[in-house]
Amino acid sequence: MTASIWKFFTKAGQPGWASLIPIYNLIKLLEIVGRPTWWIVLFIIPLANIVAIIIVYIDLAQSFGKGTGFGIGMLLVPFVFLPMLAFGDAEYEGPAAARQA
Repeated sequence: MTASIWKFFTKAGQPGWASLIPIYNLIKLLEIVGRPTWWIVLFIIPLANIVAIIIVYIDLAQSFGKGTGFGIGMLLVPFVFLPMLAFGDAEYEGPAAARQA
């Protein structure tokens, strides 16, 4: 899992080591998907964190050219879908949230 997260960080143009630092990895993940940094607060609030992580995973999948189903797959079965994203042929297409706005 660590190698997968490191790899998709580097695919997105972020330093791979950033995936290892708690909180900082969330900041970088939010940059990858195009969500504002203040969304970290949502990860602290009960129930809001569940909604936020679902949105972030779907945005992550869309940032790499995958669909919503792939994002849900990353949420439910991450040990299968994250390596597929990281080591597969998916290319980073830019922040999905920025394209939706």
